[in-house]
Amino acid sequence: MNDLPVDKGTRVTLHFALRIQGGEVVDSTFDKDAPSLEIGDGNLPENFEAYLMGMKAGDRKTVVVPPEKGFGQHNPSNIQTFKRHDFSADMVLEPGVVVSFADARQQELPGVVTRVEGDEVDVDFNHPLAGRTLEFEVAILDVEPVGTAH
Repeated sequence: MNDLPVDKGTRVTLHFALRIQGGEVVDSTFDKDAPSLEIGDGNLPENFEAYLMGMKAGDRKTVVVPPEKGFGQHNPSNIQTFKRHDFSADMVLEPGVVVSFADARQQELPGVVTRVEGDEVDVDFNHPLAGRTLEFEVAILDVEPVGTAH
């Protein structure tokens, strides 16, 4: 095990857990194989990478992540109303159903149906964790310079 701190230009092997503060686990690798990622490769959002900076192999911590450092605040203008005929006739539309659209750049944009009333369907395009305070637990297993063989 080396003493290299997590920084740009390092590959990190880690376990992490993301929880909604005070409870529900959103994602965890503690019961799986530990993933490796290169700092800055986009696998972890930049705000979450910032919490890893300076940690070394063997370090473990849990941080509280406020919405503005996580997935942003819930934005009411990200809820849009569509007409029922905008969806295929055989599609089940009820609150909680995830639907997917293409945005202006043809990227997939998922939304969650929040209301179905008459011919109107409300879809929330906020990230499901927007507005939530999260707990990010991380355990660093190994830190290597990028480009070293695994």
